Amino acid sequence: MSERAFKGYDLIGDIHGCALSLRILLSRMGYTQNKGVYSHPERQAIFVGDIIDRGPHIREALHLVRDMVDAGHAQIIMGNHEYNYLCYSTPAPSGFAQAYLRSHTPRHERILEQTLQQLANYPEDQRDFLQWFEQMPLFLDMERFRIVHACWHQEMIDRFIEMNGGNRMKRGFLFRSAVQDSLEYTIIDRLLRGTHLKLPNDEVMISRDGFERHFFRTKFWVRDPYYLVDVVFQPDPLPSHLARLPLSREQRADLICYREDQKPLFIGHYWCQGEPEPLAPNIACLDYSAVKYGKLVAYRMDDEVRIQKDKFVWVDVAREFVFSD
Repeated sequence: MSERAFKGYDLIGDIHGCALSLRILLSRMGYTQNKGVYSHPERQAIFVGDIIDRGPHIREALHLVRDMVDAGHAQIIMGNHEYNYLCYSTPAPSGFAQAYLRSHTPRHERILEQTLQQLANYPEDQRDFLQWFEQMPLFLDMERFRIVHACWHQEMIDRFIEMNGGNRMKRGFLFRSAVQDSLEYTIIDRLLRGTHLKLPNDEVMISRDGFERHFFRTKFWVRDPYYLVDVVFQPDPLPSHLARLPLSREQRADLICYREDQKPLFIGHYWCQGEPEPLAPNIACLDYSAVKYGKLVAYRMDDEVRIQKDKFVWVDVAREFVFSD
C-alpha cells in the first residue's frame, strides 16, 4: 500500500525488548494477528527505533517488528541502539585502531548486554538482524509528518542524503561514521542521539543509570533561550549551581530550533516520564521509559497539523507487567 492508501499511521516509541507490552499496545489499537503477523485493515505502524537492549524479550520483539515490516504493515527507522549493535558487531577495516567499529569496552558491553545474551544461541538471527539494521532508514519525511529517532537537523539530513543518495546508509558511510569528529560521526550523533552541550568548567555528572556524563542533551525547538535550564532535555536534571548559568555565545551557536511552522515531528530516545503530551505544538516524543516500568507509547496520526494530546495511547508497564515485562 502507498502512503495515501493508509487512512492513518500509528507511531510507536522505544520498545527495548518489552515484547509483551508491544502486543498489548497493538491490540488496543485494533491490530490483529494473521498467520502470526500483526496488521490493521486501514492503518500502518511506524517504529521510531530502539527495539533492542535492556528488556527481557528482545528476540521476540525483533521478530514481531521485522515480520510486520516485511509484510508491509509497518515501517521502522534506526535507533541509536540498533546503530550501536551494528557497529559493535561489524569488523573494522584495516587502519582502524580497534577490531570492530565500536570498541568492546565494559561500558559498551554493559549497554548491549541483554541483546548479546538473548541472541547468543541464535547465530542465524544475529546475521539476519545485523543485515536488517544496516538497511534501516535513519529518518522518514512523509507527506504530512516526519520521524527521526532523536533530532531533526535539516542541515545534517541534507548532507546525509547527498552522501548516501537517500535515507539509508551506504557501507562506506557506516565505516566513516565510526571515526570520531568526522562529518559522518556528527551526522549520526545528531540524528540518533540529539543535540547536546558540554557541561561548563569540565564538570561531570552521574546519570541515573550510573554513567559519567560530560554533556547534557538539549531541546532543539526552543526559541531565544537564556539559561542552561531553558534547554536541558534529559531525565537527569542539571546540578543546581549550573542550571541558572546564562548560555554563552558559543553555546547558543550550537543550538538549533525546529520551527512551529514545520511538519509534525515524532521522536523517541529521551526517557520521558509522566503522562504523554506534546513537547511543542508540532513535536511529540514517544519514549516514556517502557523498559524502566514506565509507558510504551504510541501516537495515532491522521490528518492533523498539530499534535493532539488525546491521540496518545499507551500501556502502563509497571501496572501490567511488573513481574514479566
